[in-house]
This record gives sequence, structure tokens and C-alpha cells, in this order.
Amino acid sequence: MKRSSTIFIQVVIVLIGIGALALMLWEPHLEGRNVHATLFEIYFKDPFLAYEYIASIAFFVALYKAFKLLGYIGQNKVFSQAAVNALRTIKYCMISLIGFIVGAEAYFFIAGGGKDDIAGGVMIGLLMIFFSVIIATVATVFERAICKKQKLIFL
Repeated sequence: MKRSSTIFIQVVIVLIGIGALALMLWEPHLEGRNVHATLFEIYFKDPFLAYEYIASIAFFVALYKAFKLLGYIGQNKVFSQAAVNALRTIKYCMISLIGFIVGAEAYFFIAGGGKDDIAGGVMIGLLMIFFSVIIATVATVFERAICKKQKLIFL
């Protein structure tokens, strides 16, 4: 892969990270119950928002590892143990993200209790689960391929 291609994808990953962080900080101010709330009320009295921020750690770690993996690809170190470790970390981050999303979906059904319209939130959660499964599967396939080629131990 050309060095310019990996740099372009790294820039895209950084922009995705910045956009996700900006959306996470900006969006709570737009929620219906937080329109007239103070910053303290928005960020420190909402347990679901705290749960969302804790779950986002896995997403940002996976983005960082994808950035590092592209660096290894740009240095022609695709078949190294560091690349395998990055893929393994991405896989585990996506699996933990799936668990967090399933927990959030359960929260929607339990706390919503029929009084709120949760269809949009549930659909976005299902889409996020779908994409996380795809990313985890791709990371696993690449990890196995690299381990098989280099005769490394696959976990």
C-alpha cells in the first residue's frame, strides 16, 4: 500500500475521532430534558451519559489502534507481532463495545417502560452493533491470516 494512501486513511481516522468527540460533547445540550439544564445537571446527573462516555473509551482505543496499524502498514511491518496485537486490541474493543451497546439497549427497554418513543435509539444501537460485528470479524480474519503466514500464536 502506498504511503500516501495510509496517511490519507490516518487523517480520516483522526477526523472520525474528532467528529465523534465533538458530537458526544455537543449533543447532550440538544436533548429534550436538557434544553434548559445547567452544565452540571447535564454532565453529572445523567447516569446514561456517564455510561456512554465510559463505553466510548473502547471506541477511541480501537481508533487509536487502527491509526497505529496503518502506521505499521506504511512502514511495511504488516506481518509483525505489533500489527497482530493492534488487530487483537481492535477485536476486543469492538466486542466490549457490543456489550456496552446491548446494555444501553436494555436500559432503553427497562427505563423507557413504554412512556418514551425508543425506536430511533434502538435502531441506531442495532446499526452500531452490526458495524461493530463487521469490524471485529474483519480484524479477526486479518489477525488469523497474519498469524498463519508468520506462524504466530492465534488467541
